Amino acid sequence: MTDVYLWYNYLPTIDTKYETDSKAYFEKLLYKDDKWSYITDNVSEWENSLNGIEKSYGYSLTFGGFIDANGAYTGNYFAIVEYVYPNTPAQRAGLERGSIITQVNGSNITKDNYTDLLSGENVSVTKGELTTSGIKNSGTLSMTAEVLNLDPVIMYKVIEKDGHKIGYLFYAQFISNFNGSLQTALDYFRTNQITDLVVDMRYNPGGQISAAQYLCSSIAPLGNVTGSKTLVTFQWNDKYQEYWVANKVTDQTTVTFDNSVPVKLGLSKVTILTGPGTASAAELTITGLKPYMNVTMVGDTTYGKYTASITLKPEDFYTNASEYADFKNWGLQPIVLRYANSEGVTNFVNGFAPDDLVYDELLPAQPLGDLSEPLLKKAVENITGVPILALKSALPKFKLKEFDRGFSKFDPIKRNMPIDFKKDFLKQ
Repeated sequence: MTDVYLWYNYLPTIDTKYETDSKAYFEKLLYKDDKWSYITDNVSEWENSLNGIEKSYGYSLTFGGFIDANGAYTGNYFAIVEYVYPNTPAQRAGLERGSIITQVNGSNITKDNYTDLLSGENVSVTKGELTTSGIKNSGTLSMTAEVLNLDPVIMYKVIEKDGHKIGYLFYAQFISNFNGSLQTALDYFRTNQITDLVVDMRYNPGGQISAAQYLCSSIAPLGNVTGSKTLVTFQWNDKYQEYWVANKVTDQTTVTFDNSVPVKLGLSKVTILTGPGTASAAELTITGLKPYMNVTMVGDTTYGKYTASITLKPEDFYTNASEYADFKNWGLQPIVLRYANSEGVTNFVNGFAPDDLVYDELLPAQPLGDLSEPLLKKAVENITGVPILALKSALPKFKLKEFDRGFSKFDPIKRNMPIDFKKDFLKQ
């Protein structure tokens, strides 16, 4: 932390006699603006999660409750399914976007037990049904968590509307191991000669910068890709930045468009669906593309994550495994740099505001990829210039106040945007 941490020069002095808990000690080291650096005693499970391997039920949830005119909660909390990965316990149990959960393991959902719906070996849930007067219970189901290999390319399709061929891609997380799935989707768009592209990243927490580089290179204008123009630049702490620049280690200071990607759509415009869950590498995609093409955002304001991190493990510092037997599965994810696009845009702590503010309606919810879904509906209207007449639901719209959302206990780490780092420098 005194070496590579972005804010190393702000580290406090802590007397270890008065803080013997390793995790608490780490938290006390962090700079006041740092809400992202992380420590774990299970780094192997953590790294698997970053690569899409996770023990999970296979759904993403929003947690909240009804509110009154004064903005206060009116009753018990509940969860709503945002999306479901295919071939998972959640899908086999019949859960889908918009499904409501009112109880967990026979108890009402509270701020003390709601995470049981995202982690654990088994869970029993009570389903809810939306009625004209609110939510009523409608049966129970049980699920057993499985180790899943989660392909983030959950949906892609071509929408033909008013003379346009619009590619729609729902992308859940930036994972380089699944760039092949991105290639399949993008090649489908190319074969079908799309005229426009909508990338749905409203729930995308980010992930690996190499995956963001892949996606950006696949859709940006050809001249910028073939010319390897700058996508983003890195600003490390003063010691590392000076070293990288002096020794011309450009791969640690600049990320360029990658001309080697197999599919180049060469678009001049893209629409990105966003929300508070859009973070890190997803925000890098937005800001990195903006200097080169027309990027229209539809949805809600993004999370606000302009930094990147590296993963540090005991084997990065010790030669003999016996030296770290007591903490062999520990790991740190410290923030080491901030990034900026080619025009210098960085430090967007409040996120990026959308061009069109459209709320992600979940009570009731419409299927992702359907033209009745509000965010996609607005995006397609913008593209075609023709209003879409959607059937109105017989159910009233209820005001939902969220207090959290997510897919797993590792969601905060997925926002950390790990980068490739020459760890040999740590031992010098």
